Amino acid sequence: MEVIVQSQFAEIAALLVMAAVIGFLGIILRQPLIVSFIAVGLIAGPSALDLVRSDEQISLLSELGIAVLLFLVGIKLDVKLIRSLGAVSLLTGLGQVAFTSIFGYLIGLALGLGALTSLYVAVALTFSSTIIIVKLLSDKREIDSLHGQIALGFLIVQDLVVVLAMIVLSAIGIGAAGDSGHGGGSVSMVLTSGVAMVALVVFFVRYVANPLTERLARAPELLVIFAIAMAAMFAAVGDIVGLGKEVGGLLAGVALASTPYRETIAARLAPLRDFLLLFFFIALGSAIDLSLLGAHVLGAVIFSLFVLIGNPLIVLAIMGALGYRKRTGFLAGLTVAQISEFSLIFVAMGVSLGHVQEDALGLVTMVGLVTIAASTYMITYSHQLYAVFERFLGVFERKGTPRELSDTGLHREDGHQVIIFGLGRFGTAIGLRLQKRGIKVLGVDFNPLSIRRWRELGLETEFGDATDPEFVAELPLARAEWIVSTVPLHPTGLSHEDTRTTLIQLTRTSGFCGKIAVASHHPRDTEELFGSGADLVLEPFQDAADRAVELLCGAPEEERTEIPSISSEEQQVS
Repeated sequence: MEVIVQSQFAEIAALLVMAAVIGFLGIILRQPLIVSFIAVGLIAGPSALDLVRSDEQISLLSELGIAVLLFLVGIKLDVKLIRSLGAVSLLTGLGQVAFTSIFGYLIGLALGLGALTSLYVAVALTFSSTIIIVKLLSDKREIDSLHGQIALGFLIVQDLVVVLAMIVLSAIGIGAAGDSGHGGGSVSMVLTSGVAMVALVVFFVRYVANPLTERLARAPELLVIFAIAMAAMFAAVGDIVGLGKEVGGLLAGVALASTPYRETIAARLAPLRDFLLLFFFIALGSAIDLSLLGAHVLGAVIFSLFVLIGNPLIVLAIMGALGYRKRTGFLAGLTVAQISEFSLIFVAMGVSLGHVQEDALGLVTMVGLVTIAASTYMITYSHQLYAVFERFLGVFERKGTPRELSDTGLHREDGHQVIIFGLGRFGTAIGLRLQKRGIKVLGVDFNPLSIRRWRELGLETEFGDATDPEFVAELPLARAEWIVSTVPLHPTGLSHEDTRTTLIQLTRTSGFCGKIAVASHHPRDTEELFGSGADLVLEPFQDAADRAVELLCGAPEEERTEIPSISSEEQQVS
């Protein structure tokens, strides 16, 4: 079926209307938007309506969206955290690439594929989609969690290994890097360019970033344009020298991460990121030729199961050996349970060079469709999946989980009267005021930055997830009088789990007999939270308004407790 569109503007308009309609239907059916947008590409692609004709324009918009997405990730990175997670990111990334390549090659041979075809397929299976994973983790507010930071680290390591592998394959005549989506060159050139870009970022951060952004901030619109220019420029340079747009965009964000205006930049660019990424998913869906599917159904099923199960298991095993908790390893492992858009590009390159037959592209395309769709649901339902498989994962966890204890700086003592979950601005304000009254407080969060901030304020902390039954059961609940949750509700995609309700249930089943207070920003949630077992529902805006009225009417003003500045990213997570 073919639909003729007379102009590029009309074509883009039609795609936007389709995205809005199908996205709305997806929300009604509680499906992730990523799946809906890929479906738009499939419907608009050559296999259905054949609506997409402006390939270059759509590709340009999608590439700019990639640059902005990774820029916004980089602008939130903490250099100290990067140092602490470097080893696990490197080892996990390299381990996953080696495991997938070797066993993928052996599976290909066992299925009767030729040696060269098996090699192409095996290398294609090592690619995981950094863009899709970062978008999903960002939507779930988990990009700043420990498992999110580790996943981002080994995805970047994986991207670098893929670039180097494609250059090596090119050198020995097995492939070519020129049309791969990354720039080409020698291994030494890529390494030299990488060192040069990092050195440039260090110089920019130390001598240029703060004074320049201070001048630009006088015109906020110019500051935003400058940020987009930085993202596009670094992505372009990274692509030219062979590092890839993703790494370039990430470095651009790191270059501005130390400035006091990073929250303003991130807030202004978030809507632009979501708009541009729509074209990335449309381009991904429209590039899939459904007519190629079906030639290797059995092989596609086997390879898909290998990616969906084998890749997370190897990440879980490596992180467990390094001393991380099984929950952290499981959640991080789910992020590699799919192949990337570059997998299709890589095999298509092999077809154009005559190294593999076109049915190999159909095989990888089917694996891509299955794994991208399935992993989207797996990541969205990650906490529920962990609850199902937790009993079988004990073999992947060392006793004491030494790495997480040392990284988060555990400071647990007995006798805490109040345990606060969610160490954002509201949680920190409560914690400091309780401490000032001589009440012993323990703070809990899964954001390492929030943990570090509380420790700097002299408050006791524990790193962990409020939805982890094992972790909650290990908390010192016996002598606590109150549990306070300031974690806001973030419904995304098809996952509408209410962390507050889950926490109430877990603490009660763990034997907590005190009172529970939860924060609510929506009056309609108050009755439901009381029905779920909450003893007190805190409504920050209403409570602040009541206190303001008391002060206006002459009530005595208590001494204020100064609350240190907390970034918008930490507020969103916490």
